[in-house]
Amino acid sequence: MSFVRTLFEDIAPEQMGFTYSHEHIVCIPAHWQERSAYDLLLDCPEKSCEDVQDFVNLGGKTIVDATAIDYGRCIEDVAEISRKTGVQIIGTGGFNKGFLWDAQLSPRLRNILGSYETYAEWIEDRSINELADYVIHEVEEGIEDSSYRAGQVKFGTGYNSISPLEEKTIRAVARAHLETKAPIHAHTENGTMALEQIEILRSEGISPEFVSFGHMDRNLDPYYHKQIAMTGAFVSFDGINKIKYGPESARIAEILYLVKEGFEDQILISGDTARRSYYKHYDFGPGLSYIKEKWVPRFIDEAYFAGFDGNALIQKFFVSNPMRCFAFKD
Repeated sequence: MSFVRTLFEDIAPEQMGFTYSHEHIVCIPAHWQERSAYDLLLDCPEKSCEDVQDFVNLGGKTIVDATAIDYGRCIEDVAEISRKTGVQIIGTGGFNKGFLWDAQLSPRLRNILGSYETYAEWIEDRSINELADYVIHEVEEGIEDSSYRAGQVKFGTGYNSISPLEEKTIRAVARAHLETKAPIHAHTENGTMALEQIEILRSEGISPEFVSFGHMDRNLDPYYHKQIAMTGAFVSFDGINKIKYGPESARIAEILYLVKEGFEDQILISGDTARRSYYKHYDFGPGLSYIKEKWVPRFIDEAYFAGFDGNALIQKFFVSNPMRCFAFKD
């Protein structure tokens, strides 16, 4: 039987309910902290908790926290928010992307990883299988030094490029998936390199149907998205309301194009709410309530005018598709 792994327990996929498939709840990335980029520091658990509570009050049940170790993961704070609000949280093992790895490690992580100064040094020094063992530990034993187990594994690559260290982490995460059956999430910088990532995964024996590719709406290219979807992978539109990457009309039109082409069962929707200015209770942004409260009704309207059943599609994007995407299965 398949199951979904939350921070506290394994649940049946049917228990997930309405799900945001890619968010960040509390995180303090060392790379941005060193540069005093305060907008990228979600460092107040109380304010993050208020936004999560807004989501729960609207009927939200599950959030996938996509924060990996190299993006300033604060697993104890996130677990406490789960306790306080009752939201089910899926944690993430694995890695983010290369340029963040040059940041200095905090004393806490240096204690976990050893005497290294940066993630890049640590990754360079470890074999692929040693890195895979680390990710397996996060899934089967606990994230960092906690008892909270990861419910997905992640890798990432840069803009229009895959560095040797990034390829190393792709292969490590692939091998961790083969061992644990944990679902895989791929960070794509500005929606690039997904097809190249798929080539590497296939060389490790991975079927793309077990992978979700993030930030697809930062590269609104119908042909490209169709090529990815044709592999069986999940296509994640996780930049809702980020108008700087494109108007909402273009994002919805792209989603409906994939629906028309027959890929409605492979679409995920979320906000990747990783800035203070995106959060309502930090800096008066749209917040975690925005998608369910405002975007969903708009999408239903636009889908209806395009000849689709918007309510049925919303059920797929936020309930049925996450149930399949985030399940551990052979």
